Amino acid sequence: MKKFWRYLGLSFVSTFLTATPGLAADRISFYYPPFGEFSLSVDSLETFAKEGKIDQDFSFYASRATPEQLAQLRDLLQQRFNISPTLISQVTYSPIGEEVIQRIGELLQTESRQNGFYAIRGALIIAAADPQGLTVVNLLRRFPSNTIRLNYTEGLSIVDNLSQLLKKKDEVVAYLQKEATAAAANSTVNFSQLPDLRSPGKFPWQKKTFELNDYSRNRRLPVDIYLPEGNSQTPAKLPYPLIVISHGLASDRSSFAYLAQHLTSYGFAVAVLEHPGSNAERFQLYFAGLAGPPDPAEFINRPLDIKFLLNELERLDKSDPSLQGKLNFQQIGAIGQSFGGYTVLTLAGATINFNQLYRDCNPNNSYFNLSLLLQCQAIKLSPKNYELKDDRIKAIMAINPIDSSILGQGSISQIKIPVMLVAGSQDIFAPPVFEQIRPFTWLTDSNKYLALIENATHFSAIAEPTPANSVLPVPPALIGPNPAPVYSYLNALSVAFLETNLLNHPEYRSYLQPSYAQFISQESLKLSLLQSLTQNQFSQVWNGVIPESVRPSNPQSTPTPP
Repeated sequence: MKKFWRYLGLSFVSTFLTATPGLAADRISFYYPPFGEFSLSVDSLETFAKEGKIDQDFSFYASRATPEQLAQLRDLLQQRFNISPTLISQVTYSPIGEEVIQRIGELLQTESRQNGFYAIRGALIIAAADPQGLTVVNLLRRFPSNTIRLNYTEGLSIVDNLSQLLKKKDEVVAYLQKEATAAAANSTVNFSQLPDLRSPGKFPWQKKTFELNDYSRNRRLPVDIYLPEGNSQTPAKLPYPLIVISHGLASDRSSFAYLAQHLTSYGFAVAVLEHPGSNAERFQLYFAGLAGPPDPAEFINRPLDIKFLLNELERLDKSDPSLQGKLNFQQIGAIGQSFGGYTVLTLAGATINFNQLYRDCNPNNSYFNLSLLLQCQAIKLSPKNYELKDDRIKAIMAINPIDSSILGQGSISQIKIPVMLVAGSQDIFAPPVFEQIRPFTWLTDSNKYLALIENATHFSAIAEPTPANSVLPVPPALIGPNPAPVYSYLNALSVAFLETNLLNHPEYRSYLQPSYAQFISQESLKLSLLQSLTQNQFSQVWNGVIPESVRPSNPQSTPTPP
């Protein structure tokens, strides 16, 4: 019995921490059969938040939590979220926002045990408009019901499942790190004697900005072109291999300027464009009420933007003196992050997998893969074969890509060019197991690489936001550790990957070994690099059976998706 009450208390705290943003009313109630009804007053939480005092009402639960959990809860209760009511309104009235609130409403119900959707949305908007700002306690006070009922059974099930998934994820990450470490031990390369690819190359660079207009799709595409500049001591070799960079959702072309400049210093020409339907500017207009939410057609328009860009650059290569003869259209690579990762995967040959989407999104019951909220928007597209592949692109890097449902195994296995996938172990928006590690096993080309960065998040690869593109306020906890090591990893790995697989320079292949990743790895954000992981081996690790090693084998059957 003692174990039960301890488990009950800890589970309540865990559920509370997970779902706090929607809780409201004078009392929070939940029913746990067969032991009956339990409740906690909002006054008790407010006293705890402001004074750190635990009254009699709260002591029943507080006694079953650790000091660390209580400290985390108080920090959360005290935190003020600087979000405007306009932003809250626009997000919660968007298709994705409504789906999120609807799911929270299944757990956090009104006094009559109805879905708390409307109450939660209204409380969020009103609390954000209050002079005290949006805090958890203020949100509780604004909930239009005397009591909010926590669907404890469902919440406990979600917490348990999430706990199991996190444990499995940690086991997969630990196994891959162990395999990379074992492989690195066999290396005889002394990287301290080789050029440091993290440092800039020998070429200075210049940036040119163009505004391209695709009138057929009513798309205005701002593009920054970075070009190497040779001199008498370091002459540039024309034409330059061309790299295209595609940004993520609500971002812009400044997000990967650091990577573009680094590649240009090594002799690559780099084109960084903005996708007008899903960039920071579009989201600013949307949150200001001047534009609608991103359209599902963005899944089609983004790769078409890249195709149009390449077509225009081929035209400008013949007509614009500043570009004439400088771009090598036989050597084109592409790099994308998040939604941009999806974009470059489609350009490489993966097609939208409507059968997979219908299976995963009708309905979308996953609480554990937030990227499905975006991926499942594609189900609104007309189901047909969209021509998104571009044969001019010969190698791609996909950083934190979203792909598990919109592309799936059937489509990703169609990619026949070299691919590097980059994953962050603490990415909650494109979870690494679902969106990068398992998809890595689906790639069939032998020139494939998986870069796994421990403690990295979905934002670790993105440059510090500017006032112009800081659209969504991201709490520091979601950004993770100082991302500077991640920038250095991507700088080095992109040069090594593209020199090896796009330009066929074998002297760079040694940098694509696990030992090099180990050499440049830093403690706060440990880097591991692998070239091999089969579906069967992944399935074994996921199911708790540790294979002897990560080496190619013929899987006996297709593993059950996690």
